[in-house]
Amino acid sequence: MNYATLNTIMFLESIFLENKCRYKYNIILNDKMVISSMLENIASDPFFRKVSEKFYRIYRIDKKLIQCLICERRCVLADGLMGFCWNYVNINGKLYNLAYGMISALEPRPIEIKPLFHYYPNSIALTFSGWGCNFRCPWCQNYHLSWSKPLVEASLIIEPDKLIEYAVKTDVHGLCASFNEPTIQPEYLVDIGLASRGKNLYLTVVTNGYMSLNTLKSLLEAGYTGFSIDIKGCPETYRKYLSADPTIVFRNAKYILDNGGHVEMVYLMVTKANDWGECIEWIIDNHIKYLDEDTPLHINKYYPAFKYREEPTSFSKLLSAYNKARKAGIKYVYIGNIIQEEYQDTICPKCGKKLIIRRNYRVVSWNLTPDYRCPRCGYRIRIFGRYIS
Repeated sequence: MNYATLNTIMFLESIFLENKCRYKYNIILNDKMVISSMLENIASDPFFRKVSEKFYRIYRIDKKLIQCLICERRCVLADGLMGFCWNYVNINGKLYNLAYGMISALEPRPIEIKPLFHYYPNSIALTFSGWGCNFRCPWCQNYHLSWSKPLVEASLIIEPDKLIEYAVKTDVHGLCASFNEPTIQPEYLVDIGLASRGKNLYLTVVTNGYMSLNTLKSLLEAGYTGFSIDIKGCPETYRKYLSADPTIVFRNAKYILDNGGHVEMVYLMVTKANDWGECIEWIIDNHIKYLDEDTPLHINKYYPAFKYREEPTSFSKLLSAYNKARKAGIKYVYIGNIIQEEYQDTICPKCGKKLIIRRNYRVVSWNLTPDYRCPRCGYRIRIFGRYIS
């Protein structure tokens, strides 16, 4: 057992003892409503927080209708109704957070597993998650978290300063919000960012990219610099499975780049959901249109999961998309979730020299100069942050 794992166990035990008697009751939530008899208790409980008015607005004051502004679903909620992500409820015309600091998973993980290959390479991130999501992907591998309402009995309540305190004590280099959709909890993420200032920790998010610009601005201002963003497919994919607009994802990715952040796009190629030629071309074309050729694209193999049981992605389709993306001009294209790990290596776009070799989500060979250039031809490779040797 390594040092980071041991410290995780000790930290979880201490947090569990602090949380053991914190809740006098569990929250019973049905699909659309918080049971009305509990509304008063929820509103008065110190661990259910009133949301800042920057994240919602009054929609109809006479009917106590409010509109959540955290993500681009922009749920309109009547009094007593929960939002699509299950994390928020309208109580008497005010938006309340049902899951602030409610952690469903916590562990140190390599940054490459996110995947983020060009961001603090070879580092370790303390990875944490909450509950719920603003998408309903039927192939979700983390469905036990993303398709679940906040579960008090299965959670740890960890205040931001406690999370940072633990991260500082261990051998991690930063923090990563992941597993469920973390950006549905912007206030918690922002508070983590504020608590981390001066602690020499980077901040990253693994996300579906469907947050509002208001939420995204808040995260960037709080110090989040790394974003692993899923592109679920083309417009047909989003329309059929998600009732969403994929151009918003690219809009947000562009906004991050334009404001000094780092982005890597992740395309899980799902059989019969986003794997046909026109869909692949749409993803590649918009990657180049909205972002740039230096933004990495990860094309990952799908395996049957949860409600979606189609065959795993064939290697031939993955390789075809990989070659199309490189031919279109994207400089850093990778294939993930396959046994041929050489497709996770970084190759110099100019001379073809193999510069970074990755195996089992770790860097095993680093062949760049101190200023991140190819030692053969001098081409500069986009790297955000420092390489952890």
